[in-house]
Amino acid sequence: MNNTLTTELFWLTMTITMTALMRGPYIINRLIEQGMGQALLDPQGDKTTQFAWAKRMMQAHYNAIENLAIFAPLVLILHVTKMSTGYTTMACIVYFYARLAHYLLYSFGVPGLRTPAFAIGFAAQLVLILTLLNIL
Repeated sequence: MNNTLTTELFWLTMTITMTALMRGPYIINRLIEQGMGQALLDPQGDKTTQFAWAKRMMQAHYNAIENLAIFAPLVLILHVTKMSTGYTTMACIVYFYARLAHYLLYSFGVPGLRTPAFAIGFAAQLVLILTLLNIL
């Protein structure tokens, strides 16, 4: 049995890990702002914060989750159908770095660059879709 991940599955794993870790800073911020008791026992899940960066970071994380819901199935379908190509491996690598850039640019409020980072990630998803449809 081969236990080696394909390049696409490796970058999917890295993207999932990155997305899971994205919540850390804003959760730590919530614990500091609200105190341990309030943050852990809040039944309504209060998401207010006095820091704009924490709100942007939370929004960037939600956006990453929404896009992971598209990226992950595409990679898994590619794997099951054994449709790996040079384009798909590059698209998965590009997707990871585009999502990382989007998260950082969104979190730190860098104007004008967040949208291109998002568009690059979307283009990487399109490469996977076009490959699955035998267009690329």
